[in-house]
Amino acid sequence: MKKHSQARRAGAQRTQMRRKRKQNKSAVLCIALISLMLLGVMSVQILSLYNRNQTYQKREQDLQAQLESEQQRQEELKEYEEYVTTEEYIEQAAKSKLGLVNPNEIIFKEKEED
Repeated sequence: MKKHSQARRAGAQRTQMRRKRKQNKSAVLCIALISLMLLGVMSVQILSLYNRNQTYQKREQDLQAQLESEQQRQEELKEYEEYVTTEEYIEQAAKSKLGLVNPNEIIFKEKEED
């Protein structure tokens, strides 16, 4: 009888060990699956951020080009503003818009042909 009970205990212990191994394998499998899912989600997020970064860099370049263009335009307007205050501009405006001439100038007009 003693041998029979020892054999039973040994069999129970083997069964228990098999269950623990099986549980350990399934736990490792679950952890591996969770890790793979996490890796997949992180990869998608990284790609999304990379694309967004590329978009922002292109937008920054476009805005930088626009800023340079506006700065150049501002310089041109300052130069034009200085030109408008000169005597040369005033004389040119008086001649072209008002038809005025200096006293020592002679005006030649072309004949109109019919």
